[in-house]
Amino acid sequence: MTSDKPFDAVAAAKKLLREARSGALASLIPPNGDPYCSLVNVATAMDGAPLMLLSKLAIHTKNILADSRVSLMLDERKEGDPLEGARVMLMGKISPTGEPRARQAYLRRHPEAEQFAGFADFAIYRIAIEKAHLVAGFGRIVDIAGRDILTGLSDSGALGEAESEAIAHMNADHKEALRLYATKLLGAADGDWRCVGIDPEGIELQHGRTALRLAFAQRVSGPGPLRAALKRLAEEARAI
Repeated sequence: MTSDKPFDAVAAAKKLLREARSGALASLIPPNGDPYCSLVNVATAMDGAPLMLLSKLAIHTKNILADSRVSLMLDERKEGDPLEGARVMLMGKISPTGEPRARQAYLRRHPEAEQFAGFADFAIYRIAIEKAHLVAGFGRIVDIAGRDILTGLSDSGALGEAESEAIAHMNADHKEALRLYATKLLGAADGDWRCVGIDPEGIELQHGRTALRLAFAQRVSGPGPLRAALKRLAEEARAI
């Protein structure tokens, strides 16, 4: 059965971005600008900007310190022909960030990186997305402006302040609700699902290296609306 719901290119691109845990980073080799592509682990900041933990010893890092222009390809990583799955290419400029929340966001999604994230040659890098190119099937090839693929945070300062505490609380006291979100609302297999990210538009759940995006019915801007949204989602899951 096909859905009558119209295709939402921005929502599809955001889902790919939030659920990706690795991708192909393309940079330019100085001084001639020869193309160079490498595999990198990826996370997202609260606004959806891609985050990477990179070493200055790596060729891609040397490239971007000379020329910050990059592109990042992310895909669904589903079984079967990868060309039949959705993918999005993000283009923009990358730079290191010392923002503590960016580091926390990355390590929540890649906890194994804790063992070397503190080394002097490593730093978190953030891509300022300028535009995106989505390929999501026949007739679903769309160019998207960077401002549209990111999540605005102008009204969400309180949510940003509460994010880490809310995530810790969900993982410590509401593990059953997280499992129900994944299995009942998103159709995932049972497992030790954890919350690794919260933003105004939804939450990220992760089991191993599998990540799932659960969108809110409406935007939330602070701890109160967040609690209400999570409660509604739990009630919906238990009713299934």
